Amino acid sequence: MKVILKADIKGVGKKDQVINASDGYARNFLFPKDLAVEANNENMAKLEAKQNSAKFQKEQEKEEALKVADKLSKILLKIKVKSGENGKIFGGVSTKEIAQELEKEYKIQVDKKKIDLKETIKVLGTQTVEIKLFEGVIGKLKVDVISQ
Repeated sequence: MKVILKADIKGVGKKDQVINASDGYARNFLFPKDLAVEANNENMAKLEAKQNSAKFQKEQEKEEALKVADKLSKILLKIKVKSGENGKIFGGVSTKEIAQELEKEYKIQVDKKKIDLKETIKVLGTQTVEIKLFEGVIGKLKVDVISQ
């Protein structure tokens, strides 16, 4: 009997996957526990519509990420820090500070965890920082660390 899983089941399959299950397993376990539905024409149409909707949503998010990446490439983000002689910074510029400054200055919200910074910036000057916006979409932001 073909069934559509409504949840991930270890050893059986993932959510929204169509599998072949024995009649007894489907009727006595999967259906009573609301873990699956029969793969009839109506349910298959619903599944296909759901998958098409998810695909469309993903494409929209990717387009949005590409627009943000384009905006980021044109920005030179200036961050003022306290520094001593020789251009050394007290502390450092972290991903949190970059995300906050980007939000404050340009109204672009970026999760600090998506900013790819090997370690905090500890010197004055301009550096390029990569931001992972979406699968395969990486924005490059120039960060200029200047003394107060």
